[in-house]
Amino acid sequence: MANERIALISLGCAKNQVNSEQMLCLLDGAGYTLVSDPDGADAVIINTCGFIDAAKLEAIDNILEMAALKAEGRLGKIIVTGCLSERYRAEIRAELPEVDALVGVGSFAEIVPVVQETLLTGRAERFGDKNAPVDEVGRCLTSGPGWAYLKIAEGCDNRCAFCAIPSIRGRYRSRPMENIVAEARALAESGVKELVVIAQDITRYGTDLYGRRSLAMLCRRLSEIEGVTWIRLHYLYPDQFDDALIDEIAENEKIVKYLDIPIQHIDDAILKRMNRRGSGGEIRTLLQTLRRRIPGLVLRTSLITGLPGEGEPEFEALCAFLREARIERVGVFPFSPEEGTPAAEMPDRVDEETAQHRAELILELQAEIMDEFCGRQVGQVLDVLCTGTDGAYRTGRSYADSPEVDGTVYFEGSCPPGMFARVEITGVMDGDLLGREVEET
Repeated sequence: MANERIALISLGCAKNQVNSEQMLCLLDGAGYTLVSDPDGADAVIINTCGFIDAAKLEAIDNILEMAALKAEGRLGKIIVTGCLSERYRAEIRAELPEVDALVGVGSFAEIVPVVQETLLTGRAERFGDKNAPVDEVGRCLTSGPGWAYLKIAEGCDNRCAFCAIPSIRGRYRSRPMENIVAEARALAESGVKELVVIAQDITRYGTDLYGRRSLAMLCRRLSEIEGVTWIRLHYLYPDQFDDALIDEIAENEKIVKYLDIPIQHIDDAILKRMNRRGSGGEIRTLLQTLRRRIPGLVLRTSLITGLPGEGEPEFEALCAFLREARIERVGVFPFSPEEGTPAAEMPDRVDEETAQHRAELILELQAEIMDEFCGRQVGQVLDVLCTGTDGAYRTGRSYADSPEVDGTVYFEGSCPPGMFARVEITGVMDGDLLGREVEET
């Protein structure tokens, strides 16, 4: 039985975090001792993101930090997994000799033999088929208390011009519905009350396995699980909505009325350059339809500023749309030219400083919209999932707050973490809400 100490550093998105949790489960099952601090560990696994420049730099900084520990004799082996490995395996081999093992996105399930081989021989590599069916592996949860991600598909077929994910993560592959439901049931039995349903595109779920969009059916099945209180949906593509899905979201009481719909832009010419399906007019119509048919809906979206060809008129059109649509939650990123993508080769490049400045202007505009939304919550009594404590306060999230990207509710009360409280909202502080737990009458 193995007893070496293994640390894991998980970088990047929620989907990558699920892969990290799967590797932890496999290592734990093989008898390894899992430790939180790489200092003194026999090996560290760095599960990387390789999507945009900032993520790549974060991954490289972590590798170099671990290399320094290794050089001081305070760490054994360095194993790099995930998107950076998949995308830059040759460069890592050539430029980061401190790395002892590389694992691609098709080989997370092989982490135990990789660790064994690395500790025994000093080197290992695994690059399995990134288009193979999704591995069904258990997880050691690192989220919570009371909530967990539920990944329903892997890869992407959308081929947006700015995005390298399809080339890194492979084609879109749905997990069988029965496997997802079984995992969700196990999560609920362990105390999970909120399922955050994730994939690169959850609206496409089932099209490859069942020949039709099946997210509405999956949501219905998940809502039947005893113990599940909230089902939160990330990320829904605007061109994939249909009436069945909208009706399910509107009528299913367990689906929180919060939708993450990445639109990226609103200008028709920029959307076409992005290789996004649908027009700005169709996006407007969809959002208006969703607002009308789903009372109390909170929207989140992602935007890109500075794509080649975005001039002042196109940028102003985006700002005008945000003033009009009043989207409550917005993430914005300056364009990052990713090698191997069509957008990286486009003419009419916007300089980095301008792209960054436009992103900052969007955030300023959005702060006003968010403050207005938060102000409307004062005096309301909300269901809040308690996630921890901060000094004298309990911390938690309402239906309008997705984990790790939105605000926090700070409230006075005694609700245990992982449970729900009824909280009267009494104030706003820097985008977060203040409140007090109230007794039900």
